[in-house]
Amino acid sequence: MSNKNSESLSEVHGSVITSGKTGWRKLMAFIGPAYLVSVGYMDPGNWATDIAGGSQFGYKLIWVLLMSNLMALLLQSLSARLGIVRGLDLAQASRNTYPSYVNYPLYVLAQIAIIACDLAEIIGMAIGLNLLFGLPLIWGVSITILDTFLLLFLMNKGMRMMEVFIVSMVFIVGISFLTEMFIVKPLIGEVLSGFAPSMLSGNALYIAIGIIGATVMPHNLYLHSSLVQTRKIERTAKGIKDSLKYNLIDTTIALNLAFFVNAAILILAATAFYKNGLFEVAEIQDAYKLLDNIFGSVAPTLFAIALIASGQSSTITGTLAGQIVMEGHLNLRIQPWIRRLLTRLLAIIPAFFTIMFFGEEALGSLLILSQVVLSLQLGFAVIPLIHFNSDRQKMKEYTIKTWVKILAWLSALIIVSLNVQLVIEEIGSWLSSTTISVWWIYLLVIPLAISIGLLLLYVFLMPFFRKHELKISNVPHGEALEIGELEKVEYKKIGITVDFSKNDRNTFRHALIQGGKSADYYLIHIVETAAAKFHGEKVLDHETQSDTDNLEKYQQNLKDLGYQAHIEIGYGTASKAISEIVKAKNLDLLVMGAHGHKGISDLIFGTTVDTVRHNVNIPIMIVK
Repeated sequence: MSNKNSESLSEVHGSVITSGKTGWRKLMAFIGPAYLVSVGYMDPGNWATDIAGGSQFGYKLIWVLLMSNLMALLLQSLSARLGIVRGLDLAQASRNTYPSYVNYPLYVLAQIAIIACDLAEIIGMAIGLNLLFGLPLIWGVSITILDTFLLLFLMNKGMRMMEVFIVSMVFIVGISFLTEMFIVKPLIGEVLSGFAPSMLSGNALYIAIGIIGATVMPHNLYLHSSLVQTRKIERTAKGIKDSLKYNLIDTTIALNLAFFVNAAILILAATAFYKNGLFEVAEIQDAYKLLDNIFGSVAPTLFAIALIASGQSSTITGTLAGQIVMEGHLNLRIQPWIRRLLTRLLAIIPAFFTIMFFGEEALGSLLILSQVVLSLQLGFAVIPLIHFNSDRQKMKEYTIKTWVKILAWLSALIIVSLNVQLVIEEIGSWLSSTTISVWWIYLLVIPLAISIGLLLLYVFLMPFFRKHELKISNVPHGEALEIGELEKVEYKKIGITVDFSKNDRNTFRHALIQGGKSADYYLIHIVETAAAKFHGEKVLDHETQSDTDNLEKYQQNLKDLGYQAHIEIGYGTASKAISEIVKAKNLDLLVMGAHGHKGISDLIFGTTVDTVRHNVNIPIMIVK
C-alpha cells in the first residue's frame, strides 16, 4: 500500500472511480484530465502569438499550428502513459533518475516556465476586464491575485468540480470563436493553402517558436502525468490497457478542439487584419478595437468574454503544475494557496513594472516573450519524458514502439533546433546593435546560454549511461522505521487550552484520560483584546476579568473531582502566547480544541493549532 503523501496531487489522487463501468460510462469516467491540459493550449499567450502570426503573415503559419498540435498530441500521450503505467509524474520520475544537483536547476527552469505561463494569464485577464468594463490594466493586473481563492474553493470541492469549471470555460471560448468565424467569413481555399510548410526566418521564426511554446507547453507535460492518476484504475494488464486507451481518446478529442480554437484565432486575425492591410496587429487590445470597427460590437464582446474565460481556466492548471514540479523535483510540500500566491506575485511583478515603465502598449510584446520562454524550456521536459517512456526495464510491455520513439525524438530535435537557432539569432542581433552595451552579453548572456546548453546535453546523455534509478524516496517525510518495544508514556504536566465554548467539555475529557488524577493540569486561556496585545498582563479590561472568573470556575470544578488544576492566562496573539506558556511551565503534553475551519476560513480566522505545533517540541492532541 503506497503512502498517500508520496502520490502526485495526493489530495485528489485516485479520487475518480472508473471500475465497474462499461461503454460510454467508462469513457466519461476518464474524460477530464486532457481538458484541464487543453486550456493551456488556448490561453492568452496563444492568442498573442496567433494574432501576431495571422496579422503579419496571413494564413502562412497555420502549418506551424498543425505541427505543434501533432507534437502536443504525441508528447501529451507519452506524459499520460508515464503517469498511468509507473504511477509517477514527470517531476517525480526526473527526481528518481537525475542527481539532486540537476533536479534543482530543472525545478528552477520549470518554475520559470510556469511563471511565464501565469504572466500570460494575468495579462489576458487584465486586458479582458479592460475591454469589457474599462478597468485600467494596472488595476486588472493587481486584482488577478484573487484567483488564489478560486483555486482554493475548487480544490476543496474535488476533482470533478474543477473539471466541470474548466470544461465550462473551454465551452465559452469555443462558442465565442465559432460565432466569430461566421461573422468574418474566411475563404476556405485560402485557409487550406496555409497548411503547406514554408521556410521560416527572422520575425516569422520568432513568432513560430512562440506558437510552439504556446502550444506544446512544458508545464502541461508535468500536469498531464499527474492528472491521469486522479482516476482509480485496476492495476492489472487489462486495467492499465483500458486506461491508456481511454486517456488517448480523451487527449485526442481535447487537443484537437484546442487546435481548432487556435486556428480560429489565427484565421480571424488573417481575415480581419492581414486581408485589410493591417499587418502589425500584435496587441490584443488593437485586435478588439479593429474587430469593433470592421464587424460591429458583437465580435469584440465575444472576443473579450473568451479572453477572460481562457485566462481564468489556464491560471488554475498552472497552479496545479506548480504543485507537481515542487513536490516532484524538490520533494517539498507547502500549502497550495501559499505556492499559488508566490507564483502569482512573481508573475505580477514583471507585468506591473512593464506597465509602469513602458506603458500598457508593451504588454503585447511581453505576452509573446513569455511564450518564447516556454518554448526555450521545452527540451528539459520533453527529453526526459521520451527517456522514461523508452525504458523497457521500468515500462515493461508498455514501452513505446520504435516508430513512436522516432517521432518523439524528431519532435524534440525540431523544438531544440528551432530554439538554438532563435538564441543564436537573438544574441547576434544584440551584439550588432548600437544601442546595447555588449559587455553584459559577453559577461552574462553567453555564459548563461552555454550553461543551459550543457545542462540540456547532460539531461539527454545521462540516461543512456545510467540504466538504474537512484535510490530516492518520493515520500516527503521519509520511510517507516522499525517500532520495536514501546515503553509506557506518563504525562505529568498537561496543558489544556480553553475558550469557554461548548468544545471545552470534550477537550477536558480527552486531556483527563491522558493523565488521570496523578498529573497536574494547566488551564490555558489567551486574552486577545487590543488592550491585551499592547499592555499584556497589565491590562484590567472587562474581558480579562471575566475570563479569569471563568478559569477559576473550571479550576474549582476539577479540584472537586480530585484533579490538580492551575490557571495560566496569556495575552496577545494566541499561538505565540500558548507556545510561551508551554515552554515556561515545561509541559509534557498539550491538548487543544480545534474549530475545524477549512479553506478560506483558515485565511480569515488564522491557524493557531498549526503555528503552535511548529513552535513547541512536545506532543499535541487536537480535539474537535
